[in-house]
Amino acid sequence: EIGLSGRNSLSDTQGMLFIFDSPTIPSFWMKGMKFPIDIIFLKDKKIVTIYKNAPAPQSTTEVPTTFYQPTAPIDTVIELKAGASDKFNLREGDSLKLTL
Repeated sequence: EIGLSGRNSLSDTQGMLFIFDSPTIPSFWMKGMKFPIDIIFLKDKKIVTIYKNAPAPQSTTEVPTTFYQPTAPIDTVIELKAGASDKFNLREGDSLKLTL
């Protein structure tokens, strides 16, 4: 529920990674966010759904009414600075190499 909430920004080299134990269709929201982000949903390291420039709410106390979900079950989510998916030319169907 917390994710990137409360942060003021992300650098071009930062993001947040969510790994799920089994495929699921989670809902992500922007509660407490102060800046827009790209939300990338993956299954088996392949991009299923991308939300570009998901906007921050008008205020950090506003309860979001928009929820972001993948179009199919996923096992990983990456949140990046808004515009990163375009900068790196990421598209639905692309495979990513994730190194931790």
